[in-house]
Formats: sequence, structure tokens, C-alpha cells
Amino acid sequence: MGTHEVSRQRHALLAALLFVAVTGSAHAQADRFEALAGLPFEQNRPTPETAKTLMEELDFQQATQAYLWAMPLINTLGMKFGSEEVFGAGYNVLPVWKERLDTKTLVTTPNSDVLYAMSYVDMGETGPIVFEAPPNLQGILLDFWQRPIPVDGGKFFGDVGLPGPDAGKGGKFLVLPPGYEGDVPDGYYVYRSGTNNLFIFLRAFYQDPDDLTPAVALMEQAKIYPLNLPNSERKPMKFPNASGVPANMLPRSDATAFDQLKWLADSEGENLASADGLGLLANVGIVAGRPIEPDVKQQAILDAAAKTAYKMSRVIGMKAEIGGRDLRVWKDRQWVNPINNVSAPGPEKTMDLAWRYSAGRVGARMVPDRPGLLFNRVH
Repeated sequence: MGTHEVSRQRHALLAALLFVAVTGSAHAQADRFEALAGLPFEQNRPTPETAKTLMEELDFQQATQAYLWAMPLINTLGMKFGSEEVFGAGYNVLPVWKERLDTKTLVTTPNSDVLYAMSYVDMGETGPIVFEAPPNLQGILLDFWQRPIPVDGGKFFGDVGLPGPDAGKGGKFLVLPPGYEGDVPDGYYVYRSGTNNLFIFLRAFYQDPDDLTPAVALMEQAKIYPLNLPNSERKPMKFPNASGVPANMLPRSDATAFDQLKWLADSEGENLASADGLGLLANVGIVAGRPIEPDVKQQAILDAAAKTAYKMSRVIGMKAEIGGRDLRVWKDRQWVNPINNVSAPGPEKTMDLAWRYSAGRVGARMVPDRPGLLFNRVH
């Protein structure tokens, strides 16, 4: 038998084995669903074993759905806790990637052609926050859903710098927590946040990649402090260098994600979401002001659900087609756009990635087409 024939038979055998494995897996999955559907009831009442199995399945499914629903929050929380674990916490702590962002920092949607700085502030503790920006600094002020915070006047949303109300001239930006009814002083660009927790995301541009000093100096002119705190009591700004420092700022893909969501629920209360959203969290025991104490079995379910949901989000994010619509920019490549306003893209089409708001919310044109997709504003 010739070498070519042996190779052909080997490939045929591998293909057959793969087919058996795939179809076997599909049959096993179908059998699992059938097993759940066929669990015994007596006189239309579950047996104790049936009730236990179905309740554990329900716990798993509800936790999985809660994770997927909360993915934007989980992403921001991963950034906050990952950063603060390494660089410290506080309204005055602004880590700056002074030698640009590198592979030591694990974070979603990074670039290496700008300098970044990121900070996290809980206005439930500080009250209204002032952010002072020098000229030519660019950034965005976001709530913890990573929604750009609307600016009084209705023309701007989140942006600081050239695309913001200051038009790149810098100034004082006042961020107010949800439901704020106090006095609003003059001399500020006023942003009204949907959450107590604030994500400050900044970028500085450089002219020469071999000399980042001017961009770093620009970033270190930024100031963050509570509005109602006298100047003498404000903490001095800290600008730790985040470049080259290992930091995991990715969304957590285990039960830690639910611990972080519990922290946020306690911090936000009803600000966090609608009653429906809060109900999704309540299904997994996350209720503001109420201790969450899962037993060993429940903890294992939460951990498995987070791992599964995270993988589901990755599967969704890598799909090139949704509902029969091809999301690829070019048919012969794998670049995809999951955003409605470029869902029929092409090489000649302008890709308008601007945020649009209607009645105080993100316009439907900017809603991702993919349920469960980790969606981050283009940085």
C-alpha cells in the first residue's frame, strides 16, 4: 500500500472518529434535556428527587442568565477590583500607563498607541465629584454600566476633551450621583450619572513614541476630588505607573463575579437597575443590604454558572452571523461589527461609531445585536 493511500485512509479514519464524537456529544446533550423533561412526577407532583434536581438546574440557569445580563457591570467591576488590588483605591488614585499599555495588563479592548489612565469613584461615599482636566486631554466619564454620562444641555454624553463640551480646552467637570437635588454651582460642566459608582477613563496622545514625557505630564495635571470637601482636606493625587505591572482587570469568570455584583448591589441599591434586573440578581441571592451566604452546593453552582456564562459570551462574541445576517465587514475576512448602525457594512461604508441617546438612554441603533456579548464602548 502506497504512502498516499495510507495517508488517505488515516484522514478518513480521523474524520469518522470526529463525526462520531460530535454526533455522540449532540446525542448526549439531547439525552440530558430529555432526562430533565422526563423526571418523574406522581399525581402531577414532583418526587423529592425530581424537586431537588430541577431546583439545582433552575439555580444554575438563573445564575447563568444573571451573569450574562450583568456582563457590562462584571466587566467594569473586574477593572475596578483588579486595578485597586495592585495600585490602591481612592478618589485620588489615578493609575497611568506611563510607558503605554503592555501585556502585563489584562483588560478588555486595550490599545498601545495612546497613554491610558483609569480611576473608579463611589459617589455614595464621596458625594458629587469634580474632575479637573487640562487642555488637550481626552477621556470619557462613564457609569458602571459603561454608559456615557449625559451632560446638562443634552448635547454631550460622557466625553471630555475635543469631542466634549470643553472642546479640548479643559475645565472643571462636575459629576452628580443619581437623584441629586442639592445646589449645582456655576463654572462646571455638569454630568448626571445613573449610578453612584463612576468610571473615569482618560487618554493622552504623544507625538514621539520615544518620548512619552509630555503625554505623562499632561495626564498628571488631572485632579479628582469631592465637590464639598475643602481644599485643605483633599487628598493629594497619586499617579502610580501601571506599565509593566501585572494586573488582572478582566471580567471574573468564576463565583467571584457574583461577590463583586453583591458589593455593587449594596453600593447602588435601586439605582443599579429596574425591578426586572434587580429580580434577576435576587434569583441568585444578590439583594442590597441582605447577606448572601451560599452553602457549599450553591457556591459550586454559582462557580459553574459563571464559568459557563463567560464561555457562552465568548461563543456569542465570535459568531460572524446572527439571525441570518452576516456581520463581517468584508466577506473574505473575519472582521465583524456587532453594532446595529454598521450591521450592513462594507469597504465603502462610513463606520459611524458615535453614541446616540434618546430620552436619556442609549439609542437603539447602538445596542449590540448579540445577546450576552461583552460590549465595551470603542476606546
